[in-house]
Amino acid sequence: MSEEDAPPIDFNMLVLSLSTSALMHLGEIEGEDGKRDAPNLPLARQTIELLLILDEKTKGNLTGEEERLLSGVLYELRLKYAEARG
Repeated sequence: MSEEDAPPIDFNMLVLSLSTSALMHLGEIEGEDGKRDAPNLPLARQTIELLLILDEKTKGNLTGEEERLLSGVLYELRLKYAEARG
């Protein structure tokens, strides 16, 4: 993929990138090698906490779409994290 083909970098891209990282740490999606790694709950929790900090620090400064994306991602990741913890 060339630089011209890369999606634009914006708030949504940041949230989705962190979400993808958390999902990889939860063992929910495949890595670049096509394999799912074993869950790494401490790293998943850390990434979720980064999103929580982002949520806290951006309150009142996001568009409606950005707020919905961030809250939806956090909701889903928290559920998956709780499931992974057993």
